[in-house]
Amino acid sequence: MSAILVINSGSSSLKYSLIDIENENELAAGLIERIGQDVSAITHTVRPDTSTGAVVAMLDASYETERPVADHDAAFAVMLEQFEEHGPVLAEHPPAAVGHRVVHGGARFYAPTLVTANVEEQIEELSVLAPLHNPANLAGIVAARAVFVDVPHVAVFDTAFHQTLPPAAYTYAIDADLAAEHRVRRYGFHGTSHQFVSESAAAFLGRDLGTLRQLVFHLGNGASVTAIDGGRSVETSMGLTPLEGLVMGTRSGDLDPAALVHLSRRAGYSIDDLDVLLNSRSGLQGLAGRSDMRDILAGRDAGDAAATLAFDVYIHRLRAYAGSYIAQLGGVDVISFTAGVGENAAAVRAEAMATLGFAGVEIDHGRNAARQRGIRRISTDTSTVEVLVVPTNEELEIARQTSRLL
Repeated sequence: MSAILVINSGSSSLKYSLIDIENENELAAGLIERIGQDVSAITHTVRPDTSTGAVVAMLDASYETERPVADHDAAFAVMLEQFEEHGPVLAEHPPAAVGHRVVHGGARFYAPTLVTANVEEQIEELSVLAPLHNPANLAGIVAARAVFVDVPHVAVFDTAFHQTLPPAAYTYAIDADLAAEHRVRRYGFHGTSHQFVSESAAAFLGRDLGTLRQLVFHLGNGASVTAIDGGRSVETSMGLTPLEGLVMGTRSGDLDPAALVHLSRRAGYSIDDLDVLLNSRSGLQGLAGRSDMRDILAGRDAGDAAATLAFDVYIHRLRAYAGSYIAQLGGVDVISFTAGVGENAAAVRAEAMATLGFAGVEIDHGRNAARQRGIRRISTDTSTVEVLVVPTNEELEIARQTSRLL
């Protein structure tokens, strides 16, 4: 069995998945949270074996524990312990490769890349563009390469899918020399998810990916939308950083840059103050004091004015981007919703699509409200645009790209 170990290393977490790439079954997955704190939370889940194609009644087996985990090296040791204690034993399913999620690849990395010492140096250098993400991603790579010495390691970049953006889409209208010197341009993020969802949508519909004009809304705590023409990203809402674009859980999305100058001059906000404001105290959190869409919807249903306004602002931004991107594509064939909010919040999907009848969008409200697992259609049979809910699987996409490279 050819297995690929997928690593998603965050600043205080380590998420992992062992995937049998031959049949794309996830064998096990785990999450180590609060690394470096007094007590870390450890979860390891073993999936039932479905490789035979037989009906499997066995449920996932999950194991949870808490104990201190000092750093990412220690986290890898804990991960190995979990595999040894709960399975599958890595000696029986040795990874043929390790695939790593890396958030920012700048303009240098446009495809999955074999990790070398030079690549590690470039990931570290790009940390200036993603100071909250790239250092943690690199820590995971270093720790993994120390453990899995004899297998190839592959970096898969969130920004890579968006390297097909045309210059008109990725260029900001500021001083060109200054922008070039400091690499200021739109890079886009969530690319691994957008690629997986757009390809899955085409496969589900039995359509040629190369002929489709698609919008993919990745709506989680972080949120972005991408216009995809023939399988290529041509426009995306996130920019130099993951802050631009849609309203998010704690991030503002689009904002008049002069507002920051105003707050600096009038409220005495420093650069660091503004950074915290825009990334941690804005979005749904800033508008309603709650960052989870489930809480926003509950407040809206209860008549809470702040929650209602937060929801309305969120939907207004979704509709604005949908209309803009449909215009850029010259029409749209498929619209997909994914990630936590996109997959589970029927009210968000319904309201976001409510004004797109001019583009041929018709939502079947029964289909939209039904809670089902897996990819599904929520548009009517007469809608000229297919509207889908497509569960994302970034770990599987990383495993696929790692396998294809090797």
